[in-house]
Amino acid sequence: MNDSHLSDPLTDRIRQRIDNKTKPLGALGHLEELALQIALIQQTETPILSNPHVIVFAGDHGLAAEGISAYPASVTYSMVNNFIAGGAAINIFCRQNGLQLLVCDVGVAGTFSATSDTFVKYKIRPGTRNMRQEPAMTADECEAALDAGKTLVNGVKYRDCNIVGFGEMGIGNTSPAALLMHRMTGLPLTQCVGRGTGLDDAGLARKLSILEEIADRYAHLTEPMAVLAAMGGLEIAAIVGGMLQAAEQGMVILVDGFIATSALLVARALNPAVLTHAIFCHQSAETGHQQMLKALQVKPLLQLDLRLGEGTGCALAYPLVQAAVAMLNDMATMDSLQ
Repeated sequence: MNDSHLSDPLTDRIRQRIDNKTKPLGALGHLEELALQIALIQQTETPILSNPHVIVFAGDHGLAAEGISAYPASVTYSMVNNFIAGGAAINIFCRQNGLQLLVCDVGVAGTFSATSDTFVKYKIRPGTRNMRQEPAMTADECEAALDAGKTLVNGVKYRDCNIVGFGEMGIGNTSPAALLMHRMTGLPLTQCVGRGTGLDDAGLARKLSILEEIADRYAHLTEPMAVLAAMGGLEIAAIVGGMLQAAEQGMVILVDGFIATSALLVARALNPAVLTHAIFCHQSAETGHQQMLKALQVKPLLQLDLRLGEGTGCALAYPLVQAAVAMLNDMATMDSLQ
């Protein structure tokens, strides 16, 4: 948690409650900070977790034509079909841990015939443009992607969801994430660019060279939305919108790995209050993610060397979030022992 909250009566009461539990002071470590954060998000001493969701946004990237990924762009379409069929890692982990999954096509280069209660079509266009040649999105397309995220969050909020995680699927999307990280943190691009889904040394060098060229091309852009439109992705923009709306609705936000955190960086630039709603679920194996978390001054719950995306870190970390709330609500106090 980024503990930027000033001392106030509610914070003091929650801290006192945690400190008075039947344990040594601070003995539950990060879980205590997590319980405090969730209680403050909900503005109550007795928080509840209701109808948790993971929303996975999918979109293709024109930049994939430049060979910046170890996998072909067609894998995005295949994986969304896998989500719909219930066979992906995120399906398994959501089922295991009691989260509802919602998958949204905001920009996949393909048409889906399959239907499912958990699949939503909100396609802005069939993939972004090649940002090496022209901006990935127009301003209107970027805004439409944000609106898709906001709409889906409002939909799950209407179904009494108060905690939502965000995942993504889009071959090539570690490249826009690295570019957004570079622009939002000011860190050198070399610290932001990694192997993605498994590039070799030559592939990594090529990827870095292409991204340096793109960063120079759009170096004149300063507004967060302009940067997002030029160098982002449709699924990343949808996550930005979803995070902004979740914070507006007073919801807890579960942040997945490298891609989702790049969206969080943009969302924070648009509304700094988003950060206080965000739980960082894990530190991924992607090179830049540790630097992202360090720049945000936050601690992740898990470190499992994941590099899958899909929101899998959110689903895996959720039992720890449940444990923090259960501790605050149900654990006995020292007073009760006397």
